[in-house]
Amino acid sequence: LPLLQIIVDDDDSKVWSLYDAGPRSIRCPLIFLPPVSGTADVFFQQILALTGWGYRVIALQYPVYWDHLEFCDGFRKLLDHLQLDKVHLFGASLGGFLAQKFAEYTHKSPRVQSLILCNSFSDTSIFNQTWTANSFWLMPAFMLKKIVLGNFASGPLDPEMADGIDFMVDRLESLGQSELASRLTLNCQNSYVEPHKIRDIPVTIMDVFDQSALSTEAKEEMYKLYPNARRAHLKTGGNFPYLCRSAEVNLYIQIHLLQFHGTRYAAIDPSMVSAEELEVQKITLHSSNEQEEQ
Repeated sequence: LPLLQIIVDDDDSKVWSLYDAGPRSIRCPLIFLPPVSGTADVFFQQILALTGWGYRVIALQYPVYWDHLEFCDGFRKLLDHLQLDKVHLFGASLGGFLAQKFAEYTHKSPRVQSLILCNSFSDTSIFNQTWTANSFWLMPAFMLKKIVLGNFASGPLDPEMADGIDFMVDRLESLGQSELASRLTLNCQNSYVEPHKIRDIPVTIMDVFDQSALSTEAKEEMYKLYPNARRAHLKTGGNFPYLCRSAEVNLYIQIHLLQFHGTRYAAIDPSMVSAEELEVQKITLHSSNEQEEQ
């Protein structure tokens, strides 16, 4: 799969890198936004599985942007360039925060059809770094990497989780000083999500019950912000469940996207969805919704 490089700003140094996989006929694909340490290929397990089932997915990494507004403006231009007027967003950690900010930024002419927020947050102040956010650009790359690695799990891990962390450390090594500094700035710059602007968007909150960089308070805050969100809980998975618990994550993604099957916002090729499968899925969804309401 070729890594596409697209420039949408006047500034030639701002390059979006992305994988666009699955049927191009799909006009409302699922787009993956990585965490601070991630590149487009951290979602390779999702790309492989979901395109095999007929979904169109795009995994990307962002250029160097220093504030949320600039990011949102660039992302909107990217969607225009790709001729996508509505998309589903899967955001991991910082990616999830940016996904929410983008939904908020476009709320008057909505571009986000739904959100899957994985180990994500709604307020940057949880990192207690807002006062250092303005100095990341000055720090050398090795210091920035140390800051990011400080949030990775330590101690005994199962082999999949250890592999996942190794992979992310490797991806982190591939990022330059300005890429890392800008992402840490976006991650810690004083900002929060205004939920009233994105109240009508279907949301799935995906999180893990074992050790991750997210505090319990940050998780509780997300549940409060999105009281109607579906919840996808993984017993384990650490910071990077899409790498080390990909089968579960991919299943939750499918369950989330089911509600759009048969509509113009389907992320899947309709010929890949059989009628009886849809029926079964409707019944399953219906009964799970009823259970939630009880």
